Amino acid sequence: MYPEELIKPMKTELENAGFTSLTTIEEVENAIKKDGTTLVVVNSVCGCAAGTARPGAIASLTFDKKPANLITVFAGVDKDATNKAREFMVPFPPSSPSMALFKDGVIVHMLERHHIEGRSAEMIASNLVSAYEEYC
Repeated sequence: MYPEELIKPMKTELENAGFTSLTTIEEVENAIKKDGTTLVVVNSVCGCAAGTARPGAIASLTFDKKPANLITVFAGVDKDATNKAREFMVPFPPSSPSMALFKDGVIVHMLERHHIEGRSAEMIASNLVSAYEEYC
């Protein structure tokens, strides 16, 4: 478990952009099963990837087409919620940070950590925007 003072700015960054932080299994189940499109960001303290993941996810939302629902869970903090979100992401192995786009409760696009590491926020946003164009 990470100290609250460490993770608060990282959670707030996404929350200020319209993401809802989920902390329970029930919240995750209800959010992902919603009709329409849902973007799930598995947040992380990992500076090498999370430092561009959050800005990339936020930048992707500046375009016309975007997910109807924005949610986030925090790996290493919200353990039960994160594990439940990752169950919906099978067959992809757990990684953090990561992002998944769901449509009507079915995963349609996935960005794993290896798709995020070494990439700029703009590259991550572009990847997500391409998925939004197809599914949103």
